Amino acid sequence: MSASTTKAAIWQRPVTVDGINNWGRVNMMEHLDITFTEVGDDYLKATMPVDHRTMQPLGMLHGGASVVLAETLGSTAASMCIDIEKQYCVGIEINANHLRGVRQGRVTGTARPVHVGRKTQVWQVDIHDDQGRLAAVSRLTLAILDR
Repeated sequence: MSASTTKAAIWQRPVTVDGINNWGRVNMMEHLDITFTEVGDDYLKATMPVDHRTMQPLGMLHGGASVVLAETLGSTAASMCIDIEKQYCVGIEINANHLRGVRQGRVTGTARPVHVGRKTQVWQVDIHDDQGRLAAVSRLTLAILDR
């Protein structure tokens, strides 16, 4: 379902990868080359390069860059689960466990819901390297606020 429109149980409106990527112009997503690649029935995927923009001085993926990828995925997914004309999402807590150093290629994050409520949402984001090895896990909690 990567490039096609999807209207699944948890999404509040039709969603396309191209549409989501258009939200990412002229902000952190563009700066770090975060690219959404797939919309599933209950998940969202995006990739990010491991390069000079996202590495720490020891030549590995910076933990903060992993957190940016996780927050981008979780916040976007949460926003797709609400009526954005009436509400908006703000992150209130994020944590990450960095499990494996990544020195090159791209990492892929997959966001899946843990809880989608009326006032809060919790999303888990697993980040894998190009070989499919788990590099980091993150959990994001968001508040759902009225406009």
